[in-house]
Amino acid sequence: MHGSSRSRRCRTWSEPSRRSTIVQEFDTQGRKNVETMEEAEARAELEAALRVPKPGDIVRGQVVRVSDDSIMVDVGYKSEGIIPLNELSHRPLRSAHDAGLKVGDEVQVVVLSVDTKGEGGLRISKRRADEQLAWAEVERKFEAGEVIEAEVTEAVKGGLVVDLGLRAFLPASQVDRGYVADLSKFVGQKIRVKIIELDPYKGRVILSRKQVLEAERTAARERFWSTVQEGDVLEGTVKSITDFGAFIDLGGVDGLLHISEMSYGRIKHPSQVVSEGERIKVKVLRLDREKGKVSLGLKQVLPDPWDSVEEKYPEGAIVEGTVARLTTFGAFVELEPGVDGLIHISQMADRRINNPGEVVSIGDVVKVKVINVDAQNRRISLSLRAAIEELAAEAIAADVATPYRDVVPAEAGEAPSGAEQQDEPAREAEESGSAEETQSE
Repeated sequence: MHGSSRSRRCRTWSEPSRRSTIVQEFDTQGRKNVETMEEAEARAELEAALRVPKPGDIVRGQVVRVSDDSIMVDVGYKSEGIIPLNELSHRPLRSAHDAGLKVGDEVQVVVLSVDTKGEGGLRISKRRADEQLAWAEVERKFEAGEVIEAEVTEAVKGGLVVDLGLRAFLPASQVDRGYVADLSKFVGQKIRVKIIELDPYKGRVILSRKQVLEAERTAARERFWSTVQEGDVLEGTVKSITDFGAFIDLGGVDGLLHISEMSYGRIKHPSQVVSEGERIKVKVLRLDREKGKVSLGLKQVLPDPWDSVEEKYPEGAIVEGTVARLTTFGAFVELEPGVDGLIHISQMADRRINNPGEVVSIGDVVKVKVINVDAQNRRISLSLRAAIEELAAEAIAADVATPYRDVVPAEAGEAPSGAEQQDEPAREAEESGSAEETQSE
């Protein structure tokens, strides 16, 4: 009977546990206390509300309000915490709305101050919590010497501010391999940097992009010399322009593109063909591995005009060109950029001349006859004399074939010339006879 009663009491305790969870604890006298989960949660909330957070504590809370100048966060204390605008982010914000937080978001914050005597006001900072959490990662990357990709947020006096989850400084001398006049162009860009100095006590992080670029260039230089051969076509960037050519950055190695290798035609300055910063394709003409020199060509990757000269300038054709150069033995005529033909001195006139300058000058546009084309050796022989003779013969033939020509009246007060002078007496006689007939009538 007694055992049956104990059994019923146990079942009595077990049945309510299906409806709510029972929390059992022992008091100081060894007696059992029981409370439901709802009661336990209420007690925990009360204890949390009574527990006063200390400045420096990192606590988690939930955003309950977002205004222009602050964000209110419930951290479980008797009053909500306030994050001022300047404590939201290490980046400058014009409004708390720019922080990207909304009601219901969970955030970690650092307690700055607690008003224990008044209404219990709580001042907190998300910026400092983010920075404390970021420091561990920054220290790890510094020890490992890792390259970090991060965004530039500001251009300030002496350098750039970079976002690593905390505010880091990139001095102007460490931005590039050379001097950079305008640092503002980097703002908003993601760049690869390395931490070169770290001081947690002063909260200072110093970066270098220059070291990253130097290391990458060294690796690229080694790769270039181990793989590139003469005759290869590469893509590069015009780094600088001089009077005699342009230097092309091939990635780790600079090559010289001489002005003579830029175009098949004549150019006065390299800037007529390329501009700084332009991406171009070039052919490797020569490699000097001992001296580290690379000679490049641009015209070699362009269509060669000599490939079609036989079709464009067949023997016997009369073509037009510009006198480009005079020598003692003749004159060179440019038929098109990159294609010159030679008028030998013996083919310049129907008389003996001592100097080509007696007949033509540099810059003259002349008609010449193609005598011979040797595309393989890039030679074209021209004749000015033959062209003049042929064009004159054609003109005479055209005059003979024409039944009449329009005579242009002489200007007032100008005496008639040539055939008009010879026909003048006959016209006067005709006019006189006509006048007599008129009078007799």
